[in-house]
Amino acid sequence: NTERVGMIHDGESRFSIKGKPINHFLGTSTFSEYTVVHSGQVAKINPEAPLDKVCIVSCGLSTGLGATLNVAKPKKGQSVAVFGLGAVGLGAAEGARIAGASRIIGVDLNSNRFEQAKKFGVTEFVNPKEHDKPVQQVIAEMTNGGVDRSVECTGSVQAMIQAFECVHD
Repeated sequence: NTERVGMIHDGESRFSIKGKPINHFLGTSTFSEYTVVHSGQVAKINPEAPLDKVCIVSCGLSTGLGATLNVAKPKKGQSVAVFGLGAVGLGAAEGARIAGASRIIGVDLNSNRFEQAKKFGVTEFVNPKEHDKPVQQVIAEMTNGGVDRSVECTGSVQAMIQAFECVHD
């Protein structure tokens, strides 16, 4: 329920400024120094984990990884296009790498993301703004007819269409 602005059980906000309540987003919020949340919204960190290395990425990496491994299910040696190289897209690329994909083509409007994406298995990069033809056509030409699997990680309807159309028949 995206309309939910309070806590799950009592509907009250746990945040305030000068006595005035501040609404939560989906039952919790993360841009505060201290907060109170429901136990179902907490992930325990191993006390031995080095805090300078620990980062909270919410559901991003696990969503992309799970979507690739459990839904797209690329097979060893196949090609995968990943649309969007934010946290979800990096997780999707990692899933393709773990599955043994031979080509992982990252697609993003920000070319600076390619270097980081290589660490997650992306082998090639396409910035749609750098081509005079639709990105799905660019990918089809790069792969001799299209990729085996495609994962869209931006939420853009246009990217969803492109991701669908870059998969071979």
